[in-house]
Amino acid sequence: MQSTSRLLVRKRIATLFLLFTLGFFILGGRMFWVQFVRGAELSEKAAQNRTRDVPVESKRGIIYDRNGHDLAISVSADSVYAIPAEVLASKKEQEIAQKLAAVLGMDESRVYDRITRQSSFEWIKRQIEPELSQQIRELDLPGIGLTEESRRYYPKGSLAAHVLGISGVDNTGLEGIDYYYNDLVGGQKGRIVIEHDAANRPIPEATHHYVPPVDGANLILTIDETIQYIAERELDKVFKERQAKAATVIVMDPHTGEILAMANRPTFDPNNYGDYPDSNRRNWAISNAYEPGSTMKITTAAMALQEGIVNENTPFICSGSIKVGKETIGCTNRRAHGQQTFAQIVENSCNVSFVQVGLTLGMEKYYHYLQAFGFGQPTGIDLPGEAAGILVPQGRAKQIDLATMSMGQANAVTPLQLCNAVAAVANGGKLMKPYLVKKVVDQSGNVLQENQPTIVRQVISEETAYRLSMILEGEVINGTGKNAYIEGYRVGGKTGTAQKIAPGGGYLPNEYIASFIGYAPVHKPRLLCIVAVDAPQGYPYYGGWVAAPVFKNIMQDALRYLEEPLYKDDSAEQTLPAEEMVVVPDVVNLPLEEAAALVRSRGLQVKVNGSGNVVWQQTPKANTRLKPGQQVIIDLSQVDKTSHGGPVTVPDLQGKSMREVAKILADLGLHLMPEGYGLAYQQSPEPGKVITGGSTVTVKFQPIGE
Repeated sequence: MQSTSRLLVRKRIATLFLLFTLGFFILGGRMFWVQFVRGAELSEKAAQNRTRDVPVESKRGIIYDRNGHDLAISVSADSVYAIPAEVLASKKEQEIAQKLAAVLGMDESRVYDRITRQSSFEWIKRQIEPELSQQIRELDLPGIGLTEESRRYYPKGSLAAHVLGISGVDNTGLEGIDYYYNDLVGGQKGRIVIEHDAANRPIPEATHHYVPPVDGANLILTIDETIQYIAERELDKVFKERQAKAATVIVMDPHTGEILAMANRPTFDPNNYGDYPDSNRRNWAISNAYEPGSTMKITTAAMALQEGIVNENTPFICSGSIKVGKETIGCTNRRAHGQQTFAQIVENSCNVSFVQVGLTLGMEKYYHYLQAFGFGQPTGIDLPGEAAGILVPQGRAKQIDLATMSMGQANAVTPLQLCNAVAAVANGGKLMKPYLVKKVVDQSGNVLQENQPTIVRQVISEETAYRLSMILEGEVINGTGKNAYIEGYRVGGKTGTAQKIAPGGGYLPNEYIASFIGYAPVHKPRLLCIVAVDAPQGYPYYGGWVAAPVFKNIMQDALRYLEEPLYKDDSAEQTLPAEEMVVVPDVVNLPLEEAAALVRSRGLQVKVNGSGNVVWQQTPKANTRLKPGQQVIIDLSQVDKTSHGGPVTVPDLQGKSMREVAKILADLGLHLMPEGYGLAYQQSPEPGKVITGGSTVTVKFQPIGE
């Protein structure tokens, strides 16, 4: 009996020992789990329960133009936040939500959800108006506070909007320069750490830690505010007048690659960018690739001159079309140019002759220069979203592709790529890397980063570049680019009119991109400018009529703003004339007395050939540059006075030039009232009608080609 009792006691002791041991291991395991496995998590939660982090935003750096004018600044604005634990502790969460919603114009349920979340900090509404901030302060709601943040403000509104970009409410750059340089401009956030007791009251004796924010660095752009304004003013005009789908302008210094202006239409106000369609923020200048049309002939001409397969006087014959394989390519004016020199095929923008040039160059050399000029690859400009353009893969390219490339089709380029390529002609053959930021400086004025002009490669020789520049000057004086001529400045450039590519392939009917690219002064380039207008409405839609006048107005005002002196020949330059040049006026179809007076007013001499009282031909052509005192020859057309009052049958003038029309009508004793320029397409009275001699015939002319 006694032994049984002892055995029972021993069993009970053993059981208790085992239970104690098991409990010890369970407790130890729990302690290990809490201390080591979940220790960090639980510590963080404990810290959240007794501390409150209130973020303090830094101010984004100021963005200046090259002359120190503010383009983007940061202004202070209060933001409303909640400490949910304090709100819940007050037992007034419903009342707080109601009052906040009424002041802030928010949905009450949405506010309630935010202020009662299981978190240590919640934003209610950011960057509110000052009067709302005051109302929040007066309410003195538990768990609700205000902190100062900064938001972007653009004092010039939409000026340079596509360059500057936009910033979000979290003080982060979203687009443009603000996005590209966000790490430098954004600065570093600060915070206020406040310790609370178990009743969610700030502990007076506790350490309230303040980590100050570091404001962002400032950017000094290459953009010139005044030139930017000039460019946007002229872009607005053509965009509205021509009801275009889009338009873009770039003005750059061809020697450095600095962008002085970049503008697009449609545009937006970055202060209220949410009020505009997202498409308005697309930077066409760098993001949209298009077939450049005849502006691409500049690079084709550069290749040919550099390779020595042509010179300025190399003869070409244009019959109006050329056959490449099974395809027939027509010329720009749908008429044969006949015999021309190489300089003249540039002036006339002759497709047929440029196809001949391209085929002579050959596929390998053409692609070599395409890549050397930077086509098919981003330029590396300091902006996000730059497109690379589209080149027909060399391995798949055929002769017809080479032919169409030579005259500006098949490949697609961005306006910036083309601008940069032509800059290599203007600056003596060097391809530059374009850029928009000159310096990045901190709040103390220390330079953190400085961009310098960067030569990517030498594409053509300085001699080739100069020779081509002189040809391009002739294009403006005598060719399709006459509307880009600027009195007092030597200008070189090229027109372009390209059909738009349809989304599914082929070309859109009756939709074109009209463009002009050029630089001035052509012998010492200061500025280069490209203008491209997408789908201008109305007629004429050619680059020489839509884009060239925009180029002229921008360059004229920009050069005057830069105090670029009017052209005077430098005696130190052997290649230039010794005296100031004057421009020959257009006197065709003017009465002799008026024509002679106009020529003499320019300081030129007049020689008259023939008899009569109407000018039907002049030598040299209008807009030619001559030295003062040189001679202009005027050929007259005799008006038969005996025919005055007699019957005259009106001839068919369709398709004839103004000069031809003036001669025909003058010979019949009729007067010409011209409208427009180019070839005749409409007349009043109509052909075959009998009118009285001495009557006036109104003839409308339209430009053919670019």
